[in-house]
Amino acid sequence: MNSAARIEAFLEMMSAERGAAENTLSSYRRDLEDASAGIGGGLAAATSADIRAYLDDIAARGFAATSQARKLSAIRQFFKFLYAEGLRGDDPTGTLDSPKKGRPLPKTMSEADTGRLLDRAAQEAMDPSLHDGDSLAALRLHALVEVLYATGLRVSELVGLPVTVAQRDDRFFMVRGKGNKERMVPLSAKARTAMRTWLAARGAAVPALADSPFLFPAASDSGYLSRQVFARELKGLAARAGIATAKISPHVLRHAFASHLLQNGADLRAVQQLLGHADISTTQIYTHVLEERLVLLVNDHHPLAD
Repeated sequence: MNSAARIEAFLEMMSAERGAAENTLSSYRRDLEDASAGIGGGLAAATSADIRAYLDDIAARGFAATSQARKLSAIRQFFKFLYAEGLRGDDPTGTLDSPKKGRPLPKTMSEADTGRLLDRAAQEAMDPSLHDGDSLAALRLHALVEVLYATGLRVSELVGLPVTVAQRDDRFFMVRGKGNKERMVPLSAKARTAMRTWLAARGAAVPALADSPFLFPAASDSGYLSRQVFARELKGLAARAGIATAKISPHVLRHAFASHLLQNGADLRAVQQLLGHADISTTQIYTHVLEERLVLLVNDHHPLAD
């Protein structure tokens, strides 16, 4: 049985036994046929050295690490099948390491741009020329961005905040995040003021909202503002503040919260707790910020830096 026939047998098994979707089967076919063409003697007879040479070749051709890893995964599945069926007595992929995937740095905002965004939100919230509906929306948006930048909440946590957070004047509050875990997050004085202003205005303008258990209620299935509406309003605010809308999202503001804390001396473990990351490895996407800070620290304070 040649390589093409064995690839067909593998795909039939994936379809019949694993219930693989057509798109998955097409992806496997492309990757395995490409590997077979790239390995002189065909894929089924390939050695570890042959497969390693093929992976080196596609890396040299500019394939991303994610594409390399996907192709290697398809090849591994193929050889597991051949071994299980007794069509090969070994698995040549057993000693191969997966290509290292470079983790992209999170998008963030400079402190200057963040300041411009918050200033614009505050300015619009106090604009006496706005009509009632627009004024209420501006007050809500101001509260949302102030709280998000003060706390680094996930957007789902932010829009679903209980009204009790604004009814107290505490510098910290508890939020229930992923995995139903509670954590303590800080509230700046500006965020507390913006929340209280929004709370008073919404109750006065729309009495029906006064009894909502949510800080940012809406006529939705959940009973609170949707993530999509907030994201759209945030982009509009950014545009009015002269910030490119492609640079801004609720998640970008969460990243700005973390990056700015680290730039100003916060500890990585403390930022992990504030963000609600279960594992420090998730927070380590910000180590580039720490590295930049350490370089500046040495350049500014080491006696031989000059």
